[in-house]
Amino acid sequence: MNRPVLRRFVVFEGLDGAGTTTQLRLLGAALEKARIPHWVTCEPTSLPTGRIVRQVLKGEVDARPETLARLFSADRHEHLYGPEGIMVRLGRGELIVCDRYLFSSLAYQGVACGYDLPRALNAAFPLPELVIFFDLPASLAMDRVEARAEREIFETRPTQERVREAYEATLTEFSGQGMKILRVNASRPVAEVAAAIMEALRDFAGIEPMTGKHL
Repeated sequence: MNRPVLRRFVVFEGLDGAGTTTQLRLLGAALEKARIPHWVTCEPTSLPTGRIVRQVLKGEVDARPETLARLFSADRHEHLYGPEGIMVRLGRGELIVCDRYLFSSLAYQGVACGYDLPRALNAAFPLPELVIFFDLPASLAMDRVEARAEREIFETRPTQERVREAYEATLTEFSGQGMKILRVNASRPVAEVAAAIMEALRDFAGIEPMTGKHL
């Protein structure tokens, strides 16, 4: 059964090290300059639910993979339906751009604890209008991750290889369900990736045409 699709809701997805956080920051600055009502956000969130998730991901709190899957789902529910959350802001006409959403859970938690539980936990969540998948080989993603000072529990080469496969299966499953899926070559320089994203958002959901001058 097809899920509801939320207009003006855009999601970035990709492996760790794919550059989603950098591009979210750049896009947020561009939307601000263009004076387009928007909210750039991410999952896990900065809410109490999201802070617990981040502690688990950093290895500061031990939790079973099944527990982490449930924590992600709880954080997502608050993100969507809580005060000043996604649904409220969409109702005000804002463009929402989120770094990670349910597709991350299906990929990462699917690898960690099997697909059935993440699928059940995320079955009721609506879909975004646009998913931008940052396409990057796992080897290159991990080269970037290994340059960081800190690592998270999923940031190993074997895990990222499996997560990439899970992403491919997930995107295939959700194709044809009313949302648009765009692949961006995330191995390109940051400015080129940013330009591709801006082009994807040109005239998107009633937005006025945007050009590189907004970057």
